[in-house]
Amino acid sequence: MTAAYQDIHREIIELSKEGNPRAQFQLYKLYSKAMFNICVRMSNSREEAEDLLQESFTDAFMKLTSFRYESSFGAWLKRIVINKCINVINKKKVDLVFPEHPVEPDAGDEEEEYSGIELDVQRIHHAVEKLPDGYRVIFSLYALEGYDHGEISQIMNISESTSKSQYLRAKQKIKELLKNDHDERQVRTIHQ
Repeated sequence: MTAAYQDIHREIIELSKEGNPRAQFQLYKLYSKAMFNICVRMSNSREEAEDLLQESFTDAFMKLTSFRYESSFGAWLKRIVINKCINVINKKKVDLVFPEHPVEPDAGDEEEEYSGIELDVQRIHHAVEKLPDGYRVIFSLYALEGYDHGEISQIMNISESTSKSQYLRAKQKIKELLKNDHDERQVRTIHQ
């Protein structure tokens, strides 16, 4: 028997299960920003993210009676949001990018230094937005949403090794984009 999770919003959740619109709106206000950010990262489009968010909350409220406090409400809702995003992505037939020269994981890759590159959240976010769809989705699921490659392979209907190689390529592309951005900034500084 699994112990039930104590959710701090239990009262609001229970009222929402009963169809109370005020409670449902409170849940929406509590979780919409975080869930919207997931939708933006997955779709790379604010307009599409807004639609995904609304559809996800509609699905969540319709399935709310199945929520059993085995995890936090936020984790349960996040799973619905990600599944909704993945379904839309799969319908679009997102193409995974396979360059001519396969990239082999380097044992020291995780420790690789980004020497000379000043990192800030805004620049990293911008680099992630520039990734091809396949890279961005797998990078987002692994690095930002915490899924492992086995889970990603099941969600995306790809092999685990494909997930790993796409993630590695995404990281390399982000590094390249950040370096190019850094180099451009250096040139602008010199010419000023």
